[in-house]
Amino acid sequence: MKTQCRRKYTIFHDIIRNRASYLMGLPAILYALIFGYFTYPYMIIAFQKFNYRTGLLNSEFVGFKNFEFFFRSSQVFTITLNTIWLNLLFITFTTLAALALALMFNELRNRYFIRINQAMIMFPNYLSWVVVSFMIYSLFSTNYGLINQILSVLGSKPIAWYNNADYWPAILTIMRVWKGAGINSVIYMATIAGIDSTYVEAAVIDGAKRWQICRYITLPLLMPTVSILTLLSIGGILYGDFGMIYAIVGDNGILLRTTDVIDTYVFRALRRIGDPSNAMAIGLFQSLVGFIMVYGSNALAKKLNPDAALY
Repeated sequence: MKTQCRRKYTIFHDIIRNRASYLMGLPAILYALIFGYFTYPYMIIAFQKFNYRTGLLNSEFVGFKNFEFFFRSSQVFTITLNTIWLNLLFITFTTLAALALALMFNELRNRYFIRINQAMIMFPNYLSWVVVSFMIYSLFSTNYGLINQILSVLGSKPIAWYNNADYWPAILTIMRVWKGAGINSVIYMATIAGIDSTYVEAAVIDGAKRWQICRYITLPLLMPTVSILTLLSIGGILYGDFGMIYAIVGDNGILLRTTDVIDTYVFRALRRIGDPSNAMAIGLFQSLVGFIMVYGSNALAKKLNPDAALY
């Protein structure tokens, strides 16, 4: 009883002592509570034929019937494969680009130059995907796009980018890296800043060059951070970036063969059918697979390198 009272007092005392920090974190806490934990009871919709009039507790229970909406679709294999493949491309190339940027910035010595370039590479992260979609259209438009104009000057035939689905996994990956690598590199730069300087000093005394220090000291010490961030990304491997893909591709049926993911498919179906139970069923499926992926990947990482595990 005394321990419990002491714990309550300690938490309360910590809030009073660091009230500015808790106040700054209050919006994030409220967001997590409202859109995270408070939504858990609504997962029951996945097993109901939800009716807005009767409400959550009085809607008809239909078991796993809502899951048939997705798993009996003729496009389930293509959509699932697209989702996994695009996410693997995004995770791999964004991580590599962020690592490269962090290592390059670590080797620079001109602080003014570093600050300018950091601001430039982080700026795309704050652009809306809607704005980016117009930028992409100005680049890849068949008649007026900048790339086709350059190809015409070079004597090549213009390419109908929006009529060929094979180009778009690469285009989406490039845009994802351009938009997200800069902000992700900040985490790696913070990790590098926290590396004990005695390691580097000892390597310099032993005659190690900057490339050797980067390869044998900086990179190995960055790997636990890389592993943890990758594990967190794997948890959402069945969640396509709806904002990006729908803003860029939209309802262009020609491109759906390589760009349609679970989220965009469910959105189009929900827009036509208007049944939230189907959408909840797919969302629950994505969450369960994400949990299994994180748990399994973490167990593997813990077995290979305990320091690289998430928990």
